[in-house]
Amino acid sequence: MTNYMIGKVLQERYQIVQSLGAGVFGQTYISVDIENPKHPKCVVKQLKVTSLQPSFLQDLRLRFLAETRTLKHLGHHKQIPQLISCFEENERFYLVQEFIEGHSLSAELPINKNPNYFWSENGVIRFLKDVLSILQYVHSQGVIHCDVKPENLIRRTRDGKLVLIDFGSIQPVDFGTEEVLPIYSIPVTSLGYIPPEQFIGQTQINSDIYALGMIAIQALTGLTPLQLKKHPSNDEVLWRSKDTAVSDYVAAVIGKMVRYNHQERFQTASDVLQALKQIPVEPASQIIDAEYTVYSDSVKKNDYIRSTRISEKASDSTSSPLLTGMKVGLAANSMIIGFGAYSLVNHSPDYSEDQKLSVAQNEFQSGDLQGAIALAKSIPSHSNVYPEAQATIGEWEQEWQIAANKYEAAKLALKQNRWADVFLNTAQTPDIAYWKTRTDELVKQARASIEIQKDEYLAKAYEKAAEKDFTTALYYLRQIPKESSADELIQQKLAEYEQKQIVRATYLLQQAYNQAQLGKFDAAIDYLQKVPKGTPTYAKAQLKVAEYNSKKRFIAKLNEAAASEIRSKINNRDSFIRTNTSTRIQDFQMGTYLHEINIQ
Repeated sequence: MTNYMIGKVLQERYQIVQSLGAGVFGQTYISVDIENPKHPKCVVKQLKVTSLQPSFLQDLRLRFLAETRTLKHLGHHKQIPQLISCFEENERFYLVQEFIEGHSLSAELPINKNPNYFWSENGVIRFLKDVLSILQYVHSQGVIHCDVKPENLIRRTRDGKLVLIDFGSIQPVDFGTEEVLPIYSIPVTSLGYIPPEQFIGQTQINSDIYALGMIAIQALTGLTPLQLKKHPSNDEVLWRSKDTAVSDYVAAVIGKMVRYNHQERFQTASDVLQALKQIPVEPASQIIDAEYTVYSDSVKKNDYIRSTRISEKASDSTSSPLLTGMKVGLAANSMIIGFGAYSLVNHSPDYSEDQKLSVAQNEFQSGDLQGAIALAKSIPSHSNVYPEAQATIGEWEQEWQIAANKYEAAKLALKQNRWADVFLNTAQTPDIAYWKTRTDELVKQARASIEIQKDEYLAKAYEKAAEKDFTTALYYLRQIPKESSADELIQQKLAEYEQKQIVRATYLLQQAYNQAQLGKFDAAIDYLQKVPKGTPTYAKAQLKVAEYNSKKRFIAKLNEAAASEIRSKINNRDSFIRTNTSTRIQDFQMGTYLHEINIQ
């Protein structure tokens, strides 16, 4: 099945023609620039977006712009791809970079621990100097690559130079969060090259140096980092044996590059380069041949490899060790590099097996999980692709379960009109084309329902505001989801009605004061009880309610006392008013005892 992005045109210019695979930070594609008459190829990276919340997108947008400025500047180096463009489309963020014609370094590294294919010491030194010069520039710009590995070093066809690609993981030099790097989120091809401090969020400049040192060890021993043993007491890498063809000095340099404790390593790329300058290196005797023959199915690979070995042995006296290592590595790994092939993910010894995993990935994206797993499981255990296939199966099963759960949660939220939960769950759905198509439909339904609800609530809010019932008007406005098309208008109305509610509350409080001065405490309390909660005057209104109720009770007691005394005099047939009576006319002037408290 074809990936759902294949054929799409971004920015009315970049047409996606091939998927290169997915990583922690997003999906990578090959595209063609249809605006350019020559239709040149370029690499498009779609960054992974885990939430569509406006605040999250705004933060991501700012970080995206800052990082693209860094990438654009890094592209000034001749061995780093140039950043062509960056843009946002449909709440997705894209980088467009220079397409590097060539093959990955993994095609040159020895396999199966066969010493015939190991790199020479001189070849490793040249390799280290080449890549260290790139890292020296990268680090001088204030960033750390964080994912140096063979798949991210491309041997450029036109000049044989190594190019460092995939800066999706770059971090500032002062990167120092306390977040732990979850191992399940790391591509299997990166494991072993990542130093220990990077897993606990304490990445250093020399974290890149560690990764480069592990590649050098692989070139000298034929062992991948995950195949190397560690010392039981200090976790140092045990890589050198009596059969390893390397001098003590070079072994010491590489050993210091891969020390477990980053403080004991070389601190900068310049430090390593300085150490390597002390070693006399045999110069390359010829330019690396950039033309690779694509042989037909009728040509046996073994014959091709055998003839290459003979050719290399015959030219040992004139060819550079690095050139020899490259050619033998290419032959041993059976890498077939065709025109336009970009070896970002193609690093297996058998093209058909690698293609099988790619097809399985497409089937997984299209919705056939079981078919994809079955195809991936058919890759034999002796294949270099086998570890990646096994790890990918686990990732597929995990991502599929998460996607299914998020879809069901979003579906239930849609049924219950919980719009925010619909958007939250769909945004958290793993980037699988099959599930994205289904969740996109839920989002579409949610947005349609929101628009209907938005119109109803807005009409009710306007009606209540006209009646000066701003509390209810605000209630209706707050029921409208932020995802509606009128969110800007709603935010304006919320601010307007909140201000008017405060003015209304102040008016009601003043009316209550006026009634209290007239002794009309019941009317005053009626005004106070209309003061809305949440306004600055609400607390004062509640105090006044208690005060006026107290005064009402006091008046009632006085009235009751006066009435009782009058009734007593009448019963005794005394004069209604005597000069020596204890009850005087002024006793009925209650204002003497009921001064307003804190009226103003």
